[in-house]
Amino acid sequence: MANFIQTIQNIFRIEELRQRILFTLGILVVVRLGAHITLPGIDVVALEASVANADENTLFGLFDMFVGGAFSNAAIFALGIMPYITSSIIFQLAGVVIPEIQKMQKEGEEGRRKINQYTRVFTVLIAALQSWGVSIKLLNQTAAGVPVVAAPPALFTITTVILLTSGTIFLMWLGEQITERGIGNGISLIIFIGIIARLPASLIQEFTMVQIGSRNIVVELIILVFLVGIIAAVILVTQGARRIPVQYAKRQVGRKIFGGTTQYIPLRVNTAGVMPIIFAQSLMFIPNTIASFFPETNFFHWVARIFNEQSFIYAGIYSIIIIFFAYFYTAIVFNPKDIADNMKKQGGFIPGIRPGKTTSDYIDNILTRITLPGAMFLALIAILPTFVSNLFNVTPAFASFFGGTSLLIIVGVALDTLQQIESYLLMRHYDGFMKSGKIRGRVGAGS
Repeated sequence: MANFIQTIQNIFRIEELRQRILFTLGILVVVRLGAHITLPGIDVVALEASVANADENTLFGLFDMFVGGAFSNAAIFALGIMPYITSSIIFQLAGVVIPEIQKMQKEGEEGRRKINQYTRVFTVLIAALQSWGVSIKLLNQTAAGVPVVAAPPALFTITTVILLTSGTIFLMWLGEQITERGIGNGISLIIFIGIIARLPASLIQEFTMVQIGSRNIVVELIILVFLVGIIAAVILVTQGARRIPVQYAKRQVGRKIFGGTTQYIPLRVNTAGVMPIIFAQSLMFIPNTIASFFPETNFFHWVARIFNEQSFIYAGIYSIIIIFFAYFYTAIVFNPKDIADNMKKQGGFIPGIRPGKTTSDYIDNILTRITLPGAMFLALIAILPTFVSNLFNVTPAFASFFGGTSLLIIVGVALDTLQQIESYLLMRHYDGFMKSGKIRGRVGAGS
């Protein structure tokens, strides 16, 4: 504990690091303030009553989680940074099937700059379309017969599209400012703060249950210890990687000799990250989202029961879809053929493996094998909140932190941010948070 406190003190001794951290915190405060500024023309009382009766097991509930409650608040930041994330994913997937985008991806910094510019433009289009959809949803939303929107429909639609689109653009700019002048990845931190903002209220609910006698203090401590154990397991899998040794042949250029060293290709157990769960959740929430539009239809009531989060059918289908998307997304973000070609051009080879196609097949076989346990772990983490909620009678809001998208994003962003802080400390000859002076798994994965 003394070493941890000493590390915190060292962080604020470094002027540049201190300024970056304070700048990042200031930006995140602005992000949270924007999540509570309601759109003009909204009846706040009717909105609160309508939200209280809303079903979280829909696409709207998933979206609201990523934007930190801004969507349910009908705030100016209701779309969050999600249109930008959607645009980025679209261009990433398009790089597989569109030769022009694939060519730009291989042009280095200039290609990335062009793709980033196209991504921003496409973000504006997506945000405008989603803003129009939000305005329609709010116009049709009522609470006990009282409409949520008190303004004229045409005026409300125009102002909502302008404000929500501008809010997304502003958040995109804030994220870039954090990346350049703050600490950590700005876009990831904006999503992170939206998710973590629900934690204090969830903890207060848990401790209130202990105070009123609804839950024994020993059971509550067991729940918290269980949560810490799950977080530790997620960190281990997130950092886990299979390192493939690569030997570079010696070559002489003038009087200097290059090569002759051994480096490693880190193949991560969870190469796809959190994306398989996001894709799977989006698909699994579609039936309930459609059913919410037809509340009087018996067929959709039956569909809603089948795709309820408490259902074993739901858990089984959900797990299979996650495993599928884990392999699918890994195949998109990691191309063994490109790795093998680059190694061959630079004079590198895996000991005992011939360069070229043999190397590509070797890497692909290893990646296929290590992706399976990673995908199965993702599936387990995804369905864990439901079982925790049933086993310990935990509130749904707090149960979401035991797994799923929330936990994976929180752990991933926290580790990346800590790695950057570690780098600043080591450059100034201070010890980091770990005794070894580095976050071993994260640094090793990037070497």
